[in-house]
Amino acid sequence: MKKRVQAWWRVWLAQDFLALLTVAGLLATGLAFVYSASWRGEEIGLAGAWFSRQVWWVLYGIVAALVMTAVDYRFWLRHAWWLYLASVVLLALVLPLGTRVFGAARWLNVFGVLLQVSEFAKLALVLVLARVLGGGAIQPNSLAMVVVAGLIAVVPFVLIAAEPDLGTAAVLVPTIVVMLLAAGAPFRWLAAIALLGAGGAAAILSPLGSLILSEYQRERILTFLDPSRDPLGAGWNAIQSAIAVGSGGVGGKGFLNGTQNVLGFLPRTVAPTDFIFPVLAEEKGFVGASLLLLGFAVLLTCYIRTAWTARHPAGSLLVTGIAGLVFAHVFINIGMTIGLLPITGLPLPFVSSGGSFMLSTLAGFGLVQSVHVRRARREVNNV
Repeated sequence: MKKRVQAWWRVWLAQDFLALLTVAGLLATGLAFVYSASWRGEEIGLAGAWFSRQVWWVLYGIVAALVMTAVDYRFWLRHAWWLYLASVVLLALVLPLGTRVFGAARWLNVFGVLLQVSEFAKLALVLVLARVLGGGAIQPNSLAMVVVAGLIAVVPFVLIAAEPDLGTAAVLVPTIVVMLLAAGAPFRWLAAIALLGAGGAAAILSPLGSLILSEYQRERILTFLDPSRDPLGAGWNAIQSAIAVGSGGVGGKGFLNGTQNVLGFLPRTVAPTDFIFPVLAEEKGFVGASLLLLGFAVLLTCYIRTAWTARHPAGSLLVTGIAGLVFAHVFINIGMTIGLLPITGLPLPFVSSGGSFMLSTLAGFGLVQSVHVRRARREVNNV
């Protein structure tokens, strides 16, 4: 019993404390600006509701992270196929039974709580790919590696895109590519597939696209890519977001003093979630935005270090996949809010409001910590 307690104690002492402190800072930043993003002067009570709900989701997420850290990550890898199948079944159920919000069926109502299944399906996909690509059954540097990964990923990708949730589906692509490269997949095949995909997208957006899509559908896609085509409609959020970021200047306007936010140019429905970065950039300026990016850079560096030092290939690939998810979310979210990328509706990890996303992001962090604490000592690996 004493040895068991000592082994558990070593688990907690072996954690990556730099990553822990960084995540704590990101969570605190997120809570502060979720409050700010939902604050409208006399409507302060509504901000309190958004804030309190997010506090509870953060607490639930911390519990999930602790559980994932305490349990050996190889337990989850052993059950990866079951988790993958369960996620596929739930994704399939979302289409006919899911709760629709703004025309998209992305949520399942579980005892009165709306859960976005696609957020957990991303983790399940990373787990099963880590097991398959890191298990040694497929020869590295072979086309088979790319084909198998593609076959595994295509089902959740299609189901998520059909909800429709193209943003979450798009995040899977760079994540899978990063995992394949880390596993030793041939770059030439990945490059060829990327070129085919880019060529197909270009064909759809060119005059030839009229043979595939109606004029209305093409116009919606072009507006999606260029918000200025419809500044008062589909392009509103993107334009107001860019204004908010630019108006923050070097030091920002001050906490709770962002005009785009407080005056409602950034709608309350999106400011605390997908557009929380413009709220921070307007109120804290270039300095605050840079510090936030520095926090993500530090966290991703910690993830890469854990992947590099992991004892087992599957554990290394697991961390690589989770790092890929975080990077893709950060890159796409900030890119869309400053006008570099089309609006896709992706939240910012650890910062944006959202229950399912917070749970899955912190659970992923717990998995990384589980790999980190078990990378060296035999006693810890046996816990």
